[in-house]
Amino acid sequence: MYVEWAANLPHVVAWRSTMPPGAVTRVLPDGCLDLIWQDGSVFIAGPDTAAQVGTSPARSRLFALRFAVGTGPGVLGIPADEFTDRQVPIDQVAAPAEVRPLAEADDPVAALEGFARRRWRDPDRAMVAVAAGARAGRPVGAIADECGLSARQLQRRCRTAFGYGPKTLARILRLQTAVGLARAGRPFADVSAVAGYADQAHLSRDVRALAGVPLGELVG
Repeated sequence: MYVEWAANLPHVVAWRSTMPPGAVTRVLPDGCLDLIWQDGSVFIAGPDTAAQVGTSPARSRLFALRFAVGTGPGVLGIPADEFTDRQVPIDQVAAPAEVRPLAEADDPVAALEGFARRRWRDPDRAMVAVAAGARAGRPVGAIADECGLSARQLQRRCRTAFGYGPKTLARILRLQTAVGLARAGRPFADVSAVAGYADQAHLSRDVRALAGVPLGELVG
């Protein structure tokens, strides 16, 4: 069972999940960074470039914060690209005195929020604008111009904020838009047009490349 809600921090969603016996999870890339408590262990799940598929012990409990695109690295004090496609124990970025209360917390979400609040930094406004432009399907060159950045500067700052460059970010956000539309019942032909794919074949190729399965399997 998975449930999410708005956390008591800006740009952050809290979530919890209990794994049923034999459950296999497929987590799609979303450009976000998660801080996760699982059965007393705490780790960072970095931004993924493709779907992550795995299993957890039956009845494993997870509580987490999901930081919106570009907001997590400021809290953790580490560039996002150091976490790309990785799960990193929290003790690699925080002192033992900070980690122990998290691991032993009776209310893991409250403890994670407290940890994040003490380290909070507002996200880079330029990178918030980049994420918004990428989500809207704007060309990378236009986004760079609007933010007053050269292509090289945009690439570097995107890797720091998101874990990958602007073109990969745009593909991942487009995937999220497409999956959301499909799950809402939109025909796949409409999904491809609205989400910004060249055609339905382009949609199918990109979804399979990033999610590892066809769109119909994701929403079925």
